[in-house]
Amino acid sequence: MLKKYLLAPGPTPVPPEALAAMSMPMIHHRAPDFIPIFEAARAGLKNLYQTTSDVLMLCSTGTGGMVAAVTNFFNHGDKAIVVNGGKFGERWIKICQSFKLEVIEIKVKWGYTLNPSQLEEVLKNNSGVKGVFVQATETSTGVNHDIEAIAAVVKKHSDALLVVDAISSLVAHDLKTDAWGIDIMVGGSQKGLMLPPGLALISVSERAWKMAETSKIEKFYFNLKTERKKQQDNQTNFTSAVTLIIGLNESLKIIQNEGLDNVFKRHALLAHATREAVKAIGMGLYAKEMPSNAVTAIEAPAGVDGQKIYKILRERYGVTAAGGQDEAKGKIFRIAHLGYSDRFDIITAIAAIEMTLKTLGAPVTLGKGVAACEEILA
Repeated sequence: MLKKYLLAPGPTPVPPEALAAMSMPMIHHRAPDFIPIFEAARAGLKNLYQTTSDVLMLCSTGTGGMVAAVTNFFNHGDKAIVVNGGKFGERWIKICQSFKLEVIEIKVKWGYTLNPSQLEEVLKNNSGVKGVFVQATETSTGVNHDIEAIAAVVKKHSDALLVVDAISSLVAHDLKTDAWGIDIMVGGSQKGLMLPPGLALISVSERAWKMAETSKIEKFYFNLKTERKKQQDNQTNFTSAVTLIIGLNESLKIIQNEGLDNVFKRHALLAHATREAVKAIGMGLYAKEMPSNAVTAIEAPAGVDGQKIYKILRERYGVTAAGGQDEAKGKIFRIAHLGYSDRFDIITAIAAIEMTLKTLGAPVTLGKGVAACEEILA
């Protein structure tokens, strides 16, 4: 028997309470008994996002939310600054270009974070910028960007909307939507919210809604003005993701009961223990600056293919992690500590990494990383 452990940066494990709730008999999305469920989810999301604005729920993956963040507030030819420090920064570029925005790219070396002064310089040298697009956590590199500092720069030097992909970062990091001035922030169900994939979440500031009035980009399914009107009446415009929204309420209850600050502290602790254990084993961190509390990107030892580590972890030890992408493929593998994760998930992951390295003939002292991990988590 091979027991399986899901430690990838999405999808992540789903708590029993949410699984049980989602197994209940289906109800109709227009029936009266769905209204209080939807209403509770709306309230819980506002608390999580730390905003007084509506947080819209869309039946799609997080990428659908990213598309909606472009099509509902901008026009063909609008100038958009995009921070590109990894695979998902590239995704912002591709989405913006698909809808004919003029992209001004800030290229950030993989493994590094954006220096806000870079953004400040680009804003000073480019007038009429309508939007600044950035990840909170760049999942492909395990790097976090300083959204608070970025938001301050955007506010000081432009009238541009700040659009944040928080799909991996939401729940793992303290993101203060209103206090920092984040105009549009996208989340997804399958990460820190501890649910299956299929639900995109998007908060919109009143400033952004004003820009929505002049957006001429074609839209149908992802029409957020229509969604806003319907969701304020506790309905969605099209068929609701009923099962996921039922599960969302359970996940939000778990987060509320733990306390938002405690949730952030737990993620920070698990991330710290993971990083220190990796270093104790003798491996390096791919994130050279501001490592994320959602996922740790680990450099493979010299002469060892990171894809082999990822494969053996899954096939021999039952631990599903993630490999490297594009230029990092074969160089790294990634372990998440996100959502429904606790100290023993991390200890299991570190033990499996040590045994995998032993299997591959890499120099490793069994138990050294586990000991370092336990010292922090005990």
